[in-house]
Amino acid sequence: MDRLTEMEAFATVVDQGGFTDAARKMGISKSAVSKHVSSLESRLGARLLNRTTRRVSPTEIGLAYYDRARRVLNDAGEADALVTSMQSDPTGILRISADTDFGVNHLSPILGHFLNSYPEITVNMELTNRFVELISEGFDIAIRMGELEDSTLRARKLTETTRRMIASPEYFARFGRPARIDDLNAHKLLHYSSQSHGNMWKLTAPSGEKRQVRTAGWLSVNDGQSLLNAAVAGLGIAYLPSFLFAEALSEGLVEEAMPDLPVETIGIYAVYPPGKFVQPKVRAFIDFLVKEFGQKGPEIW
Repeated sequence: MDRLTEMEAFATVVDQGGFTDAARKMGISKSAVSKHVSSLESRLGARLLNRTTRRVSPTEIGLAYYDRARRVLNDAGEADALVTSMQSDPTGILRISADTDFGVNHLSPILGHFLNSYPEITVNMELTNRFVELISEGFDIAIRMGELEDSTLRARKLTETTRRMIASPEYFARFGRPARIDDLNAHKLLHYSSQSHGNMWKLTAPSGEKRQVRTAGWLSVNDGQSLLNAAVAGLGIAYLPSFLFAEALSEGLVEEAMPDLPVETIGIYAVYPPGKFVQPKVRAFIDFLVKEFGQKGPEIW
């Protein structure tokens, strides 16, 4: 007889407390259940069940065997579910969290292609600059940048971006161009108002020394596109990722403020909850993102 079927019959008898209910649960005859259990006991050379006219209960050996057998049966069920899931079409609501700047400029424009490819998926995307708790807040996937702090999450690197200081040619004509990091103290800097460390930039000098610059400007705002617009308008120097300023740089609307400084490269990742297998809707979106961004960054956007 099949070993897994024997295990299932025995475990079901223990779960249901008798052969009659076990037979009903498995959809086979009571005599078939009895044969499976007897065959298992014969093969193992041990009595697994105490049988009386009123009740059936596992022996001490049977209880120990039940614990292992139930784990094996659960794993087998998960393996079957995995194959079924991976062959099914992705469906359901996909909840996404993404950085506002990246979401507006690079996710939103391509979502239509994804939804047309997977019509059974509905997207609920939240664009925010705060760090969301992926699991407790019910998100399926998040797009994050920089060093990943939560090692319990699974991650797939999508691409990279750089971060540079940029300003308009008109600004440099009016206020001059900084030659050293210390020169930034005399300039108007445009800041993200949502950063936890306030109006401060962390820069690397040509020597490799880490420096901090804290200088006020005409504008602090919690939106990178607004900072880029302000830089283009000549209001100051902004420190932005290349996925925001690449087009403006290529069109000559902005220039690098200090091109000789070491360039900071930042990874962009898709992160998702840990688990034994990835939901089809999540796997489909990650594969889509890898295809879309595989040839982009860190400078070309």
